[in-house]
Amino acid sequence: MTFSRDNMIYRERHCPREEENLHCLIPAPKGYVTPFPWPKSRDYVFYANVPYKSLTVEKAVQNWVQYEGNVFRFPGGGTQFPQGADAYIDQLASVIPIANGTVRTALDTGCGVASWGAYLLKRNVLAMSFAPRDSHEAQVQFALERGVPAVIGVLGTIRLPYPSRAFDMAHCSRCLIPWSANDGMYMMEVDRVLRPGGYWVLSGPPINWKNNYKAWQRPEEELQEEQRKIEEVAKLLCWEKTSEKGEIAIWRKRINADSCPGRQDDSLTMCASTNADDVWYKKMEACVTPFPEVNNPEEVAGGELKTFPDRLNAVPPRIASGSVPGVSVESYREDNRLWRKHVNAYKKINKLIGTGRYRNVMDMNAGLGGFAAALESPKSWVMNVVPTIAKKNTLGVVYERGLIGIYHDWCEAFSTYPRTYDLIHANGLFSLYQNKCKLEDILLEMDRILRPEGAVMLRDEVDVLIKVKRIASGMRWNTKMVDHEDGPLVPEKILVAVKQYWTTSDNSTSSE
Repeated sequence: MTFSRDNMIYRERHCPREEENLHCLIPAPKGYVTPFPWPKSRDYVFYANVPYKSLTVEKAVQNWVQYEGNVFRFPGGGTQFPQGADAYIDQLASVIPIANGTVRTALDTGCGVASWGAYLLKRNVLAMSFAPRDSHEAQVQFALERGVPAVIGVLGTIRLPYPSRAFDMAHCSRCLIPWSANDGMYMMEVDRVLRPGGYWVLSGPPINWKNNYKAWQRPEEELQEEQRKIEEVAKLLCWEKTSEKGEIAIWRKRINADSCPGRQDDSLTMCASTNADDVWYKKMEACVTPFPEVNNPEEVAGGELKTFPDRLNAVPPRIASGSVPGVSVESYREDNRLWRKHVNAYKKINKLIGTGRYRNVMDMNAGLGGFAAALESPKSWVMNVVPTIAKKNTLGVVYERGLIGIYHDWCEAFSTYPRTYDLIHANGLFSLYQNKCKLEDILLEMDRILRPEGAVMLRDEVDVLIKVKRIASGMRWNTKMVDHEDGPLVPEKILVAVKQYWTTSDNSTSSE
Protein backbone atom coordinates (compact mmCIF):
# COMPACT_ATOMS: atom_id res chain seq x y z
CA MET A 1 0.00 0.00 0.00
CA THR A 2 3.04 2.28 0.05
CA PHE A 3 3.22 2.36 -3.78
CA SER A 4 1.85 5.14 -5.96
CA ARG A 5 -1.81 5.06 -7.01
CA ASP A 6 -0.93 6.55 -10.41
CA ASN A 7 -1.60 4.23 -13.35
CA MET A 8 -2.23 1.27 -11.02
CA ILE A 9 1.43 1.07 -9.96
CA TYR A 10 0.36 -0.21 -6.54
CA ARG A 11 -1.34 -3.21 -8.20
CA GLU A 12 1.65 -4.22 -10.31
CA ARG A 13 4.24 -6.85 -9.41
CA HIS A 14 6.54 -5.78 -6.58
CA CYS A 15 8.96 -8.30 -5.12
CA PRO A 16 10.00 -8.25 -1.48
CA ARG A 17 13.60 -7.51 -0.59
CA GLU A 18 15.83 -10.55 -0.08
CA GLU A 19 15.57 -10.36 3.72
CA GLU A 20 11.75 -10.26 3.51
CA ASN A 21 11.46 -13.50 1.53
CA LEU A 22 9.56 -16.23 3.31
CA HIS A 23 11.15 -19.65 3.56
CA CYS A 24 8.17 -21.75 4.52
CA LEU A 25 5.52 -24.11 3.24
CA ILE A 26 2.00 -22.70 2.93
CA PRO A 27 -0.65 -25.01 4.38
CA ALA A 28 -3.98 -25.59 2.65
CA PRO A 29 -7.02 -24.22 4.50
CA LYS A 30 -8.90 -26.55 6.84
CA GLY A 31 -11.30 -28.78 4.92
CA TYR A 32 -9.46 -28.37 1.58
CA VAL A 33 -10.58 -30.93 -1.02
CA THR A 34 -9.52 -31.82 -4.56
CA PRO A 35 -11.51 -29.59 -6.95
CA PHE A 36 -14.36 -31.00 -9.02
CA PRO A 37 -13.20 -32.53 -12.31
CA TRP A 38 -13.69 -30.51 -15.51
CA PRO A 39 -16.26 -29.61 -16.83
CA LYS A 40 -18.15 -29.61 -13.50
CA SER A 41 -15.43 -27.37 -12.02
CA ARG A 42 -16.39 -24.63 -14.50
CA ASP A 43 -19.66 -24.23 -12.58
CA TYR A 44 -18.86 -25.40 -9.02
CA VAL A 45 -16.04 -24.65 -6.59
CA PHE A 46 -15.72 -25.89 -2.99
CA TYR A 47 -16.08 -23.07 -0.48
CA ALA A 48 -13.34 -24.59 1.75
CA ASN A 49 -10.81 -24.19 -1.08
CA VAL A 50 -11.43 -20.46 -1.69
CA PRO A 51 -13.21 -19.24 1.47
CA TYR A 52 -14.10 -15.72 0.28
CA LYS A 53 -17.72 -14.60 0.11
CA SER A 54 -17.28 -10.91 -0.77
CA LEU A 55 -17.95 -11.41 -4.50
CA THR A 56 -21.26 -13.18 -3.87
CA VAL A 57 -22.47 -10.03 -2.13
CA GLU A 58 -20.77 -7.42 -4.30
CA LYS A 59 -21.79 -9.02 -7.61
CA ALA A 60 -25.08 -10.59 -6.49
CA VAL A 61 -27.23 -8.92 -9.16
CA GLN A 62 -24.70 -9.56 -11.92
CA ASN A 63 -24.84 -13.35 -11.83
CA TRP A 64 -21.07 -13.80 -11.30
CA VAL A 65 -21.11 -16.27 -8.42
CA GLN A 66 -23.55 -17.64 -5.85
CA TYR A 67 -22.94 -19.36 -2.53
CA GLU A 68 -24.90 -22.60 -2.08
CA GLY A 69 -24.23 -24.83 0.94
CA ASN A 70 -20.57 -25.85 0.85
CA VAL A 71 -19.95 -24.78 -2.77
CA PHE A 72 -19.88 -21.66 -4.91
CA ARG A 73 -21.88 -21.88 -8.13
CA PHE A 74 -20.85 -19.90 -11.22
CA PRO A 75 -23.90 -19.37 -13.42
CA GLY A 76 -21.74 -17.96 -16.24
CA GLY A 77 -22.99 -14.40 -15.89
CA GLY A 78 -20.96 -11.23 -15.88
CA THR A 79 -21.47 -7.51 -15.44
CA GLN A 80 -21.83 -7.13 -19.19
CA PHE A 81 -23.54 -10.46 -19.91
CA PRO A 82 -26.38 -11.04 -17.45
CA GLN A 83 -27.85 -13.53 -19.98
CA GLY A 84 -24.72 -15.64 -19.55
CA ALA A 85 -21.38 -15.86 -21.33
CA ASP A 86 -22.63 -18.32 -23.97
CA ALA A 87 -25.22 -15.91 -25.37
CA TYR A 88 -22.64 -13.10 -25.26
CA ILE A 89 -20.05 -15.21 -27.14
CA ASP A 90 -22.71 -16.07 -29.74
CA GLN A 91 -23.07 -12.32 -30.38
CA LEU A 92 -19.30 -11.99 -30.86
CA ALA A 93 -19.22 -15.08 -33.09
CA SER A 94 -21.66 -13.43 -35.49
CA VAL A 95 -18.81 -11.01 -36.38
CA ILE A 96 -15.60 -12.82 -35.37
CA PRO A 97 -14.63 -16.22 -36.91
CA ILE A 98 -14.64 -18.14 -33.63
CA ALA A 99 -16.17 -21.38 -34.90
CA ASN A 100 -13.69 -22.33 -37.65
CA GLY A 101 -10.41 -22.28 -35.69
CA THR A 102 -9.19 -18.92 -37.05
CA VAL A 103 -9.43 -17.49 -33.55
CA ARG A 104 -7.65 -19.74 -31.07
CA THR A 105 -5.77 -17.54 -28.58
CA ALA A 106 -7.53 -14.74 -26.71
CA LEU A 107 -6.63 -12.18 -24.07
CA ASP A 108 -9.18 -11.07 -21.46
CA THR A 109 -8.07 -7.85 -19.77
CA GLY A 110 -9.73 -7.35 -16.38
CA CYS A 111 -11.38 -10.76 -16.45
CA GLY A 112 -13.28 -11.00 -13.14
CA VAL A 113 -13.84 -14.70 -12.42
CA ALA A 114 -12.98 -15.47 -16.10
CA SER A 115 -16.40 -16.71 -17.24
CA TRP A 116 -15.69 -15.40 -20.76
CA GLY A 117 -12.58 -17.61 -20.94
CA ALA A 118 -14.41 -20.50 -19.26
CA TYR A 119 -17.14 -20.58 -21.90
CA LEU A 120 -14.75 -20.08 -24.83
CA LEU A 121 -13.02 -23.37 -23.97
CA LYS A 122 -15.80 -25.53 -25.41
CA ARG A 123 -15.36 -23.59 -28.66
CA ASN A 124 -11.70 -24.59 -28.68
CA VAL A 125 -10.51 -21.06 -27.90
CA LEU A 126 -7.86 -20.69 -25.21
CA ALA A 127 -8.03 -17.40 -23.31
CA MET A 128 -5.32 -15.89 -21.16
CA SER A 129 -7.31 -13.98 -18.56
CA PHE A 130 -5.86 -11.51 -16.09
CA ALA A 131 -7.08 -9.22 -13.33
CA PRO A 132 -5.42 -7.53 -10.37
CA ARG A 133 -5.79 -8.49 -6.73
CA ASP A 134 -8.21 -5.72 -5.85
CA SER A 135 -11.49 -5.21 -4.02
CA HIS A 136 -12.72 -8.41 -5.66
CA GLU A 137 -10.05 -10.16 -3.60
CA ALA A 138 -9.70 -13.64 -5.09
CA GLN A 139 -11.23 -13.32 -8.57
CA VAL A 140 -8.21 -14.93 -10.29
CA GLN A 141 -8.07 -17.66 -7.64
CA PHE A 142 -11.70 -18.47 -8.40
CA ALA A 143 -10.88 -18.65 -12.13
CA LEU A 144 -8.03 -21.12 -11.58
CA GLU A 145 -10.07 -23.13 -9.09
CA ARG A 146 -12.66 -23.47 -11.86
CA GLY A 147 -9.96 -24.91 -14.14
CA VAL A 148 -9.68 -21.80 -16.33
CA PRO A 149 -6.33 -20.20 -17.34
CA ALA A 150 -5.72 -16.92 -15.49
CA VAL A 151 -2.94 -14.88 -13.87
CA ILE A 152 -2.78 -11.89 -11.55
CA GLY A 153 -1.97 -8.88 -13.69
CA VAL A 154 -2.88 -5.31 -14.56
CA LEU A 155 -2.43 -2.77 -17.34
CA GLY A 156 -0.36 -0.25 -15.41
CA THR A 157 3.06 1.09 -16.32
CA ILE A 158 4.91 -2.11 -17.26
CA ARG A 159 4.50 -3.99 -20.54
CA LEU A 160 2.34 -7.11 -20.44
CA PRO A 161 4.41 -10.32 -20.06
CA TYR A 162 3.45 -11.63 -23.53
CA PRO A 163 5.22 -11.48 -26.88
CA SER A 164 4.15 -9.31 -29.81
CA ARG A 165 1.53 -10.70 -32.24
CA ALA A 166 0.41 -13.32 -29.72
CA PHE A 167 -3.39 -13.15 -29.56
CA ASP A 168 -6.06 -13.63 -32.23
CA MET A 169 -8.56 -11.68 -30.14
CA ALA A 170 -8.40 -9.32 -27.15
CA HIS A 171 -11.39 -8.47 -24.99
CA CYS A 172 -12.51 -5.98 -22.36
CA SER A 173 -15.94 -6.22 -20.86
CA ARG A 174 -16.45 -3.39 -18.37
CA CYS A 175 -12.83 -3.95 -17.40
CA LEU A 176 -12.39 -0.42 -15.98
CA ILE A 177 -9.18 0.15 -17.98
CA PRO A 178 -8.94 3.84 -18.99
CA TRP A 179 -8.41 3.14 -22.71
CA SER A 180 -8.49 6.80 -23.70
CA ALA A 181 -5.94 7.91 -21.08
CA ASN A 182 -2.14 8.32 -21.42
CA ASP A 183 -2.33 9.11 -25.15
CA GLY A 184 -3.88 5.71 -25.88
CA MET A 185 -0.93 3.81 -24.36
CA TYR A 186 -3.04 0.85 -23.20
CA MET A 187 -4.63 0.41 -26.63
CA MET A 188 -1.12 0.56 -28.11
CA GLU A 189 -0.06 -2.24 -25.76
CA VAL A 190 -3.05 -4.33 -26.85
CA ASP A 191 -2.02 -3.60 -30.44
CA ARG A 192 1.50 -4.90 -29.70
CA VAL A 193 0.18 -8.26 -28.47
CA LEU A 194 -2.59 -8.53 -31.10
CA ARG A 195 -1.87 -10.56 -34.20
CA PRO A 196 -2.24 -8.79 -37.58
CA GLY A 197 -5.86 -9.47 -38.57
CA GLY A 198 -6.79 -9.96 -34.90
CA TYR A 199 -9.89 -8.55 -33.19
CA TRP A 200 -10.41 -6.20 -30.24
CA VAL A 201 -13.74 -6.33 -28.41
CA LEU A 202 -14.85 -3.53 -26.10
CA SER A 203 -18.18 -3.89 -24.36
CA GLY A 204 -19.71 -1.59 -21.78
CA PRO A 205 -18.87 2.07 -21.16
CA PRO A 206 -18.47 4.22 -23.21
CA ILE A 207 -20.01 2.16 -26.06
CA ASN A 208 -23.57 3.28 -26.89
CA TRP A 209 -23.32 6.04 -24.28
CA LYS A 210 -26.33 7.88 -25.75
CA ASN A 211 -28.70 5.22 -24.48
CA ASN A 212 -26.83 4.29 -21.33
CA TYR A 213 -25.39 7.38 -19.69
CA LYS A 214 -28.25 7.57 -17.18
CA ALA A 215 -27.96 3.92 -16.16
CA TRP A 216 -24.18 4.32 -15.85
CA GLN A 217 -24.69 7.53 -13.81
CA ARG A 218 -22.04 9.39 -15.76
CA PRO A 219 -22.20 12.72 -17.63
CA GLU A 220 -23.01 12.47 -21.35
CA GLU A 221 -20.11 14.74 -22.36
CA GLU A 222 -17.55 12.68 -20.44
CA LEU A 223 -18.64 9.42 -22.11
CA GLN A 224 -18.83 11.02 -25.54
CA GLU A 225 -15.29 12.35 -25.18
CA GLU A 226 -14.05 8.96 -23.96
CA GLN A 227 -15.48 7.18 -27.01
CA ARG A 228 -14.17 9.90 -29.34
CA LYS A 229 -10.64 9.38 -28.00
CA ILE A 230 -10.89 5.58 -28.29
CA GLU A 231 -12.06 5.90 -31.92
CA GLU A 232 -9.19 8.32 -32.60
CA VAL A 233 -6.53 5.95 -31.21
CA ALA A 234 -8.07 2.99 -33.06
CA LYS A 235 -7.80 4.96 -36.31
CA LEU A 236 -4.19 5.83 -35.52
CA LEU A 237 -3.47 2.13 -34.93
CA CYS A 238 -5.16 1.35 -38.22
CA TRP A 239 -7.84 -0.80 -36.64
CA GLU A 240 -10.98 -1.08 -38.71
CA LYS A 241 -14.28 -0.91 -36.84
CA THR A 242 -16.22 -3.93 -38.03
CA SER A 243 -19.26 -3.73 -35.76
CA GLU A 244 -21.03 -1.73 -33.09
CA LYS A 245 -24.24 -3.27 -31.83
CA GLY A 246 -25.83 -2.46 -28.48
CA GLU A 247 -22.99 -2.06 -26.03
CA ILE A 248 -20.48 -4.16 -28.01
CA ALA A 249 -17.93 -2.62 -30.39
CA ILE A 250 -15.48 -4.73 -32.40
CA TRP A 251 -12.37 -3.54 -34.22
CA ARG A 252 -10.06 -5.53 -36.47
CA LYS A 253 -6.34 -4.89 -36.76
CA ARG A 254 -5.17 -4.64 -40.37
CA ILE A 255 -3.03 -7.45 -41.73
CA ASN A 256 -0.04 -5.25 -42.58
CA ALA A 257 1.17 -1.65 -42.78
CA ASP A 258 0.44 -1.47 -46.54
CA SER A 259 -3.28 -1.97 -45.90
CA CYS A 260 -3.27 1.18 -43.84
CA PRO A 261 -3.82 3.89 -46.46
CA GLY A 262 -4.95 6.72 -44.18
CA ARG A 263 -2.17 6.39 -41.66
CA GLN A 264 0.29 9.27 -41.69
CA ASP A 265 3.45 7.93 -40.08
CA ASP A 266 4.55 11.42 -39.11
CA SER A 267 1.51 11.70 -36.80
CA LEU A 268 2.55 8.64 -34.83
CA THR A 269 5.36 7.76 -32.52
CA MET A 270 6.77 4.40 -33.58
CA CYS A 271 8.45 2.38 -30.80
CA ALA A 272 12.21 2.87 -30.84
CA SER A 273 13.00 -0.58 -29.42
CA THR A 274 13.70 -3.05 -32.19
CA ASN A 275 12.61 -5.98 -30.01
CA ALA A 276 8.85 -5.91 -29.38
CA ASP A 277 9.17 -9.10 -27.29
CA ASP A 278 11.54 -7.58 -24.73
CA VAL A 279 8.99 -6.86 -22.01
CA TRP A 280 10.11 -8.08 -18.58
CA TYR A 281 9.83 -5.06 -16.20
CA LYS A 282 10.10 -2.77 -19.22
CA LYS A 283 8.11 0.47 -19.07
CA MET A 284 5.10 0.72 -21.35
CA GLU A 285 5.30 3.63 -23.78
CA ALA A 286 2.73 5.50 -25.85
CA CYS A 287 4.22 4.27 -29.11
CA VAL A 288 3.14 1.99 -31.94
CA THR A 289 4.87 -1.34 -32.55
CA PRO A 290 5.71 -1.54 -36.26
CA PHE A 291 4.32 -4.39 -38.38
CA PRO A 292 6.87 -6.86 -39.75
CA GLU A 293 7.55 -6.03 -43.41
CA VAL A 294 5.65 -7.70 -46.24
CA ASN A 295 6.33 -8.21 -49.95
CA ASN A 296 2.81 -7.49 -51.19
CA PRO A 297 -0.42 -5.87 -49.89
CA GLU A 298 -2.19 -9.24 -49.41
CA GLU A 299 0.53 -10.78 -47.24
CA VAL A 300 -0.12 -11.10 -43.49
CA ALA A 301 2.67 -9.37 -41.57
CA GLY A 302 4.62 -11.91 -39.52
CA GLY A 303 3.19 -14.80 -41.57
CA GLU A 304 -0.23 -16.38 -41.98
CA LEU A 305 -1.31 -19.09 -39.54
CA LYS A 306 -3.26 -22.24 -40.26
CA THR A 307 -6.55 -22.69 -38.42
CA PHE A 308 -6.52 -24.69 -35.19
CA PRO A 309 -5.88 -27.63 -34.67
CA ASP A 310 -3.66 -27.76 -37.81
CA ARG A 311 -1.54 -24.92 -36.49
CA LEU A 312 -0.53 -26.93 -33.40
CA ASN A 313 2.06 -28.96 -35.31
CA ALA A 314 2.49 -26.87 -38.46
CA VAL A 315 5.80 -25.00 -38.77
CA PRO A 316 5.28 -21.65 -36.98
CA PRO A 317 6.05 -18.57 -39.15
CA ARG A 318 8.69 -17.34 -36.69
CA ILE A 319 10.62 -20.57 -37.29
CA ALA A 320 9.96 -20.75 -41.06
CA SER A 321 11.33 -17.20 -41.43
CA GLY A 322 14.41 -17.93 -39.32
CA SER A 323 13.44 -15.39 -36.63
CA VAL A 324 14.41 -17.71 -33.76
CA PRO A 325 18.21 -18.07 -33.89
CA GLY A 326 19.36 -21.67 -33.70
CA VAL A 327 15.97 -23.21 -34.47
CA SER A 328 15.46 -24.63 -37.96
CA VAL A 329 12.37 -26.27 -39.43
CA GLU A 330 14.04 -29.65 -38.98
CA SER A 331 15.05 -29.06 -35.35
CA TYR A 332 11.47 -27.91 -34.61
CA ARG A 333 10.07 -31.14 -36.07
CA GLU A 334 12.63 -33.17 -34.15
CA ASP A 335 11.65 -31.35 -30.94
CA ASN A 336 8.01 -32.34 -31.55
CA ARG A 337 8.95 -35.99 -32.07
CA LEU A 338 11.04 -35.95 -28.91
CA TRP A 339 8.25 -34.50 -26.75
CA ARG A 340 5.70 -37.01 -28.01
CA LYS A 341 8.13 -39.71 -26.90
CA HIS A 342 8.78 -38.00 -23.51
CA VAL A 343 5.06 -37.54 -22.78
CA ASN A 344 4.35 -41.19 -23.61
CA ALA A 345 7.05 -42.12 -21.09
CA TYR A 346 5.52 -39.75 -18.49
CA LYS A 347 2.14 -41.44 -18.91
CA LYS A 348 3.72 -44.79 -18.08
CA ILE A 349 5.37 -43.35 -14.95
CA ASN A 350 2.27 -41.46 -13.77
CA LYS A 351 -0.88 -43.11 -15.10
CA LEU A 352 -3.05 -40.09 -14.18
CA ILE A 353 -1.38 -37.85 -16.81
CA GLY A 354 -3.78 -37.34 -19.70
CA THR A 355 -6.83 -38.64 -17.79
CA GLY A 356 -8.21 -35.25 -16.73
CA ARG A 357 -7.10 -35.62 -13.09
CA TYR A 358 -4.54 -32.86 -13.70
CA ARG A 359 -6.52 -29.97 -15.19
CA ASN A 360 -4.23 -26.96 -14.67
CA VAL A 361 -0.75 -27.80 -15.94
CA MET A 362 2.36 -25.67 -15.91
CA ASP A 363 5.53 -26.09 -17.98
CA MET A 364 8.17 -24.01 -16.18
CA ASN A 365 10.64 -24.03 -19.09
CA ALA A 366 8.48 -24.48 -22.16
CA GLY A 367 10.95 -24.12 -25.02
CA LEU A 368 9.00 -24.52 -28.28
CA GLY A 369 5.87 -25.78 -26.47
CA GLY A 370 6.48 -29.43 -27.39
CA PHE A 371 5.34 -30.77 -23.99
CA ALA A 372 2.03 -28.83 -24.16
CA ALA A 373 1.47 -29.83 -27.80
CA ALA A 374 1.95 -33.52 -26.98
CA LEU A 375 -0.47 -33.19 -24.06
CA GLU A 376 -3.08 -31.10 -25.95
CA SER A 377 -6.60 -32.18 -25.01
CA PRO A 378 -9.86 -30.57 -23.82
CA LYS A 379 -9.23 -32.27 -20.45
CA SER A 380 -6.35 -29.96 -19.52
CA TRP A 381 -4.54 -26.75 -20.47
CA VAL A 382 -0.88 -25.76 -20.10
CA MET A 383 0.63 -22.47 -18.92
CA ASN A 384 3.85 -22.39 -20.98
CA VAL A 385 6.42 -20.33 -19.11
CA VAL A 386 9.47 -19.08 -20.96
CA PRO A 387 12.10 -18.01 -18.39
CA THR A 388 13.44 -14.51 -18.95
CA ILE A 389 16.97 -15.96 -18.79
CA ALA A 390 16.28 -18.72 -21.36
CA LYS A 391 18.88 -18.82 -24.13
CA LYS A 392 16.17 -18.53 -26.79
CA ASN A 393 13.03 -16.40 -26.66
CA THR A 394 10.48 -18.91 -27.93
CA LEU A 395 7.20 -17.65 -26.46
CA GLY A 396 6.12 -16.16 -29.81
CA VAL A 397 6.42 -19.67 -31.29
CA VAL A 398 4.29 -21.12 -28.48
CA TYR A 399 1.50 -18.67 -29.35
CA GLU A 400 1.81 -19.31 -33.09
CA ARG A 401 1.09 -22.97 -32.32
CA GLY A 402 -2.21 -21.96 -30.68
CA LEU A 403 -0.94 -22.44 -27.12
CA ILE A 404 -0.69 -19.84 -24.35
CA GLY A 405 2.08 -18.83 -21.99
CA ILE A 406 3.93 -16.07 -20.18
CA TYR A 407 7.41 -14.72 -19.51
CA HIS A 408 8.72 -15.19 -15.98
CA ASP A 409 11.91 -15.15 -13.94
CA TRP A 410 11.87 -18.12 -11.53
CA CYS A 411 14.06 -16.25 -9.02
CA GLU A 412 10.78 -14.46 -8.23
CA ALA A 413 7.28 -15.55 -7.25
CA PHE A 414 4.87 -16.38 -10.09
CA SER A 415 1.79 -14.16 -10.51
CA THR A 416 -0.71 -16.64 -9.09
CA TYR A 417 -2.37 -17.73 -5.85
CA PRO A 418 -1.40 -20.73 -3.73
CA ARG A 419 -2.71 -24.16 -4.82
CA THR A 420 -3.62 -23.25 -8.40
CA TYR A 421 -1.86 -25.96 -10.49
CA ASP A 422 -2.35 -29.74 -10.52
CA LEU A 423 0.77 -30.75 -12.43
CA ILE A 424 4.07 -28.92 -12.81
CA HIS A 425 6.64 -29.94 -15.42
CA ALA A 426 10.15 -28.54 -15.69
CA ASN A 427 12.76 -29.55 -18.24
CA GLY A 428 16.34 -28.43 -17.54
CA LEU A 429 15.07 -25.65 -15.28
CA PHE A 430 17.37 -26.29 -12.33
CA SER A 431 20.44 -26.51 -14.57
CA LEU A 432 19.38 -23.19 -16.13
CA TYR A 433 19.03 -21.48 -12.73
CA GLN A 434 22.15 -22.94 -11.08
CA ASN A 435 24.14 -20.02 -9.59
CA LYS A 436 21.29 -17.61 -10.44
CA CYS A 437 19.23 -18.08 -7.26
CA LYS A 438 18.66 -20.73 -4.59
CA LEU A 439 17.19 -24.06 -5.64
CA GLU A 440 15.09 -24.16 -2.46
CA ASP A 441 13.45 -20.83 -3.31
CA ILE A 442 12.31 -22.19 -6.67
CA LEU A 443 11.11 -25.42 -5.02
CA LEU A 444 9.20 -23.51 -2.32
CA GLU A 445 7.48 -21.48 -5.04
CA MET A 446 6.57 -24.70 -6.86
CA ASP A 447 5.13 -26.06 -3.61
CA ARG A 448 3.14 -22.85 -3.08
CA ILE A 449 1.42 -23.03 -6.47
CA LEU A 450 0.92 -26.81 -6.45
CA ARG A 451 -2.32 -28.29 -5.14
CA PRO A 452 -2.20 -30.91 -2.37
CA GLU A 453 -1.76 -34.31 -4.06
CA GLY A 454 -0.60 -32.51 -7.20
CA ALA A 455 2.31 -33.96 -9.17
CA VAL A 456 5.71 -32.73 -10.36
CA MET A 457 7.81 -34.05 -13.27
CA LEU A 458 11.38 -32.73 -13.39
CA ARG A 459 13.70 -33.68 -16.25
CA ASP A 460 17.33 -32.67 -15.75
CA GLU A 461 20.92 -33.82 -15.30
CA VAL A 462 21.26 -36.41 -12.53
CA ASP A 463 23.67 -34.33 -10.35
CA VAL A 464 21.20 -31.45 -10.19
CA LEU A 465 18.24 -33.73 -9.52
CA ILE A 466 20.04 -35.36 -6.58
CA LYS A 467 20.31 -31.92 -4.93
CA VAL A 468 16.66 -31.18 -5.74
CA LYS A 469 15.53 -34.55 -4.35
CA ARG A 470 17.28 -33.87 -1.07
CA ILE A 471 15.41 -30.57 -0.59
CA ALA A 472 12.08 -31.90 -1.89
CA SER A 473 12.06 -34.77 0.60
CA GLY A 474 12.02 -32.20 3.42
CA MET A 475 9.01 -30.44 1.87
CA ARG A 476 6.43 -33.20 2.40
CA TRP A 477 6.81 -34.40 -1.18
CA ASN A 478 6.99 -38.12 -2.00
CA THR A 479 9.80 -38.38 -4.54
CA LYS A 480 11.20 -41.01 -6.89
CA MET A 481 14.06 -40.86 -9.38
CA VAL A 482 13.34 -42.57 -12.71
CA ASP A 483 15.72 -43.38 -15.56
CA HIS A 484 15.46 -41.67 -18.94
CA GLU A 485 13.23 -43.64 -21.31
CA ASP A 486 16.35 -44.60 -23.34
CA GLY A 487 17.86 -46.40 -20.36
CA PRO A 488 20.02 -45.95 -17.24
CA LEU A 489 23.16 -44.86 -19.10
CA VAL A 490 21.65 -41.52 -20.17
CA PRO A 491 22.81 -38.84 -17.66
CA GLU A 492 19.42 -37.09 -17.89
CA LYS A 493 16.91 -38.47 -15.36
CA ILE A 494 13.33 -37.76 -14.31
CA LEU A 495 12.40 -36.86 -10.75
CA VAL A 496 8.76 -37.60 -10.03
CA ALA A 497 7.09 -36.13 -6.95
CA VAL A 498 3.65 -35.93 -5.39
CA LYS A 499 2.82 -33.27 -2.81
CA GLN A 500 1.27 -34.81 0.30
CA TYR A 501 -2.11 -33.71 1.60
CA TRP A 502 -1.97 -31.65 4.79
CA THR A 503 -3.87 -28.63 6.06
CA THR A 504 -3.60 -25.85 8.65
CA SER A 505 -5.32 -27.90 11.30
CA ASP A 506 -2.94 -30.83 11.34
CA ASN A 507 0.79 -31.18 11.31
CA SER A 508 0.38 -34.78 10.33
CA THR A 509 0.49 -35.74 6.67
CA SER A 510 -1.48 -38.21 4.64
CA SER A 511 -0.09 -41.69 4.34
CA GLU A 512 -0.90 -41.73 0.60
